[in-house]
Amino acid sequence: MPGASRAEYCVVACAEAWRGDGEVLASPMGLIPSLGARLARLTFAPDLLLTDGEATLVGADGAAEGWLPYRRHLTMVTGGRRHVMMGASQLDRFGNQNISCIGDWARPARQLLGVRGAPVNTLNNPVSYWVPRHSPRVFVPAVDLVCGVGYDRAAAVGARYHRIPRVVTDLGVLDFATPDRTMRLASLHPGVTVEQVRAATGFALTARDDVPYTRDPTAGELRLIREVLDPRGRREGEVRG
Repeated sequence: MPGASRAEYCVVACAEAWRGDGEVLASPMGLIPSLGARLARLTFAPDLLLTDGEATLVGADGAAEGWLPYRRHLTMVTGGRRHVMMGASQLDRFGNQNISCIGDWARPARQLLGVRGAPVNTLNNPVSYWVPRHSPRVFVPAVDLVCGVGYDRAAAVGARYHRIPRVVTDLGVLDFATPDRTMRLASLHPGVTVEQVRAATGFALTARDDVPYTRDPTAGELRLIREVLDPRGRREGEVRG
């Protein structure tokens, strides 16, 4: 089977966000995170719960498996039993996320999605992030408006269920496994260097001397991605390289 593309490394890196979570509701937002969640369900995370985004629990093939009424969904959201993977227009070194506006919120230069459910998500259950274009415009010293709560603010309010397992980008994987809970370069996708990631990050990024590469997809995972989950290859349109 031909070697993995950058997009396929991203799918596997997203899947790894749910490793070890057990029976929680996966809420991936976007194509690559959705492929990752479904891949995790089909391989190392069989207890993972997938939803159609409304009220039905589904299998990796989209077939209905159960019913999730809204009241039950809210209980899971507020009790740490959901793991969301969201996007981010801006992220700072503590993991504070902005999806609302660019510039002063009173007169923004650009209006985006709005705060939406980001505060509740980040304070009440684990949240990871997917960034398809790693750049200093996304990874900024300070976000213009806090939507998703980072480690510094979560610590200040004692958020019990707050956790940011990982940030996956087109260049690598980042986490917050540092003493001060600031962002760290955890792995590089093949062909990427530490210098490239640092140049694409708008703040000082912690990285050890021997940053590992993101793990290779297995032959079985590549088959599932290419033949079952995304036979039309839509993933390749989302990630460069």
